[in-house]
Amino acid sequence: MSESYTSKRPSFKAKAMELLPQDGHYTTCLTCGLCSSGCPASGLEGMDPRKFLRMASLGLDQELVETPWVWMCTMCKRCQHVCPMNIDIPSLIYYARTCWPREKRPKGIVASCDQSLKTATHSAMGASPEDFAFVVEDVLDEVHESQPGQEHLQAPLNKKGAHFFLNQNSREPMTEPDEMVPLWKILDYVGADWTYATLGWAAENYCMFAADEKNWEKIVRGKVEAVEELDCKVWLNTE
Repeated sequence: MSESYTSKRPSFKAKAMELLPQDGHYTTCLTCGLCSSGCPASGLEGMDPRKFLRMASLGLDQELVETPWVWMCTMCKRCQHVCPMNIDIPSLIYYARTCWPREKRPKGIVASCDQSLKTATHSAMGASPEDFAFVVEDVLDEVHESQPGQEHLQAPLNKKGAHFFLNQNSREPMTEPDEMVPLWKILDYVGADWTYATLGWAAENYCMFAADEKNWEKIVRGKVEAVEELDCKVWLNTE
């Protein structure tokens, strides 16, 4: 990155201190490495969660802002889960992402965020409500015709008052539609009262990964409105 870390932002050390448990301090960190042991991004770009946290404690703000490793973190929170100090390292990594100018953030993530804002489905693949309804109905018809014993399988759309509102990652209906069927069968087997919606059905939220907080919230609110419109009791997000 060509721009220097600005002193107007809180230092990484100050931010990291906020993420320590009450009365916690860096001197109590055992540098045990548990955070790095289960991290799928450990070793990439010569970085891992333990190293990132130690660099933050040493005030190496510029280095932490410039490493592309922050975009390789999956935000899975395994590091925090196994940390004896319960330090929220993913939040610190997310903070590093916010320090990047939007135009310098990974183009694929940002483009997926922007795409998801263009339709009422919030699909990062740009699928419209009509696209989704067509795919669900087409796949369901195929199951009824080709799978004995599944003639009564249901995949409800816009069912008012259903108990569960189900989101679906856009990848399945748009590129691998048959991948939706096993979940339908599970829900049918347990007798779940559920529905998809043609609005707000996409489970993914790339604006979160892009550290675009304003649009992250906008997409979440759009999904919540879809749940409330159908008066569902439980929102099941497969992401």
